[in-house]
Amino acid sequence: MNLNVSANDLAGLKVMVIDDSKTIRRTAETLLKKEGCEVLTAVDGFEALAKISDQKPAIIFVDIMMPRLDGYQTCALIKNNPQFRATPVIMLSSKDGLFDKARGRIVGAEQYLTKPFTRDELLGAIHSHVSTATNR
Repeated sequence: MNLNVSANDLAGLKVMVIDDSKTIRRTAETLLKKEGCEVLTAVDGFEALAKISDQKPAIIFVDIMMPRLDGYQTCALIKNNPQFRATPVIMLSSKDGLFDKARGRIVGAEQYLTKPFTRDELLGAIHSHVSTATNR
């Protein structure tokens, strides 16, 4: 799937990337900034929750395996807050098992991307779940 997306399409869109891997955070941030997104990053769920409350991102990418608060717990906390219930949450994981995907759905995740993800997968997830990105 090749997305021919103009950079203006996602200009100013706030995207949160939560991952304890500096490499993953930096890769996603670089890809998304090239598309004009405003990128917020966090190393774990605790750091992310404070930033989400302050910054109100349009979409959130969250790693599953993290210290302190894992991706499932983080997603559940986001989805249990009425203010952020409608915010799309995309799970990121190096595991692509059926159980992991099902557990992601149970806690309210909209989609599940397996790492390493491609630029098209990242942008495709944003376009699938953030209607304001395509309707500006």
